[in-house]
Amino acid sequence: MEGHGEGTVISRTAAELVHDAHAEQGEGPTWNGQAGTLDWVDIAGQCIHRFDPRSGEDVCIPTGQDIGAIGLRSRGGYILALRDGFALMEEGTSRWSMLAEVEAADLTMRMNDGKADGRGRFWAGTIPYDPLPFEPGSGRGALYRLDPDGTVTRVLTGLGISNGLDWTMDDRTMYFIDSFDWTIDCFDFDLSEGSLGNRRKILDVENDTSSPAGLSIADGMTLDAEGHLWIAMYGKGEVHRYTPTGCLEAIVDVDATGVSSCAFGGDDLGDLYITSQSRMPGGDDPRRHPGGLFRVRPGVSGRPPRMFAG
Repeated sequence: MEGHGEGTVISRTAAELVHDAHAEQGEGPTWNGQAGTLDWVDIAGQCIHRFDPRSGEDVCIPTGQDIGAIGLRSRGGYILALRDGFALMEEGTSRWSMLAEVEAADLTMRMNDGKADGRGRFWAGTIPYDPLPFEPGSGRGALYRLDPDGTVTRVLTGLGISNGLDWTMDDRTMYFIDSFDWTIDCFDFDLSEGSLGNRRKILDVENDTSSPAGLSIADGMTLDAEGHLWIAMYGKGEVHRYTPTGCLEAIVDVDATGVSSCAFGGDDLGDLYITSQSRMPGGDDPRRHPGGLFRVRPGVSGRPPRMFAG
């Protein structure tokens, strides 16, 4: 069960829909401070979205491949986690060049969620296109680290669905979600080496099989400036805030079952943006899944995203 903490008062707020993009698999939001846009992806829609909160305009940049995640580059443009591996996209274009293939020969797999660490390395995992049915111990996914020089290292194996990850402000701890492990784990993190150790569970995630999706999982995540975790709960239509030790403190209600990820943005990094998807299992009513961006001001701020240094 999820940890609530003795005597904890759980607050609830509701997010508003700010852009209905009809995205099949909205994911991977990140705040682009230089452009003043909330950048995110539609995995199966094969595009990068750039949402301008001042005008409400959303621009779509096609990728031509399923895209699991993006990261900002220190030199401008993006690092992409595409179906076939890591690629670079220059600022102001839709052209990309493959930097390093990852499991490209296995057409049953694709890349998924990713993020840069404090030394400018980019981390992203792989998942099966069809992860169900899943048996414990049968995971085919992995987590990879891309160094700025283009070297790729497989860091974790045997994963069901490699998903959200983030680091504490001091870079001594990395949090990680394997959605089909139904836990949130953390590792000791060696910033200089980019290595993980001492894996341990901070909380169990309850799988609600009565949800419209037929299951609920922890999906994407971000840490706020206080070091607390914000986790998108796919299947439940909620984003949860946890303490670093796994106690539930706050819930954001989202009018979409397929909540997928979240990130802080805005000039003061006080807006929590939440992505959702319209493609849902079980033939559920598609009107409940706008496949777009939601926003809420939860009363705490986030941190600027780290950039890929390659």
